[in-house]
Amino acid sequence: GQPTTICHAFVGETVVLPCITSPPGELIFSKSLLYWQINGKIVHFFKKGEDSLDNQEKQFDGRTSLFLDQMKHGNLSLKITNVQLEDDAEYTCIYKPSASDPTKKFYIKLSVSVSPRTDQAPTPSGQSQVSSRSPSEAPCLAMLLLSFHLLVTLGAWLL
Repeated sequence: GQPTTICHAFVGETVVLPCITSPPGELIFSKSLLYWQINGKIVHFFKKGEDSLDNQEKQFDGRTSLFLDQMKHGNLSLKITNVQLEDDAEYTCIYKPSASDPTKKFYIKLSVSVSPRTDQAPTPSGQSQVSSRSPSEAPCLAMLLLSFHLLVTLGAWLL
């Protein structure tokens, strides 16, 4: 039932897949489970307050991380470094606050493409890399920050 968020990244970049949950109260991670997966394969797994990556898909080994300092505020987003073409997929963020709570699911489609700069010969001054870094990260990050801001604002308003 959740709409799919669409993100884009170029090969070799870092991307943040946004996943924000509410209410923005303190989340208790010793009781919660957080899965990031593609077609049932584990991309990142967090349980009882820590990463549990024993069953993580090999293609993501050492390339995924969560924002541990922001998780208690509802930011369950996943950062993927050194994005590869095979990372192009629909990701599911699955969050279960505790055994008695319902499971929440969020869907994020990551579209990966080869950067135009890898097809060109580098210029003698090396300027071909100057401006192509952040635009692909911006749409997802901007949405994430907006969502986070709204959650904080709503949380303050409800108090």
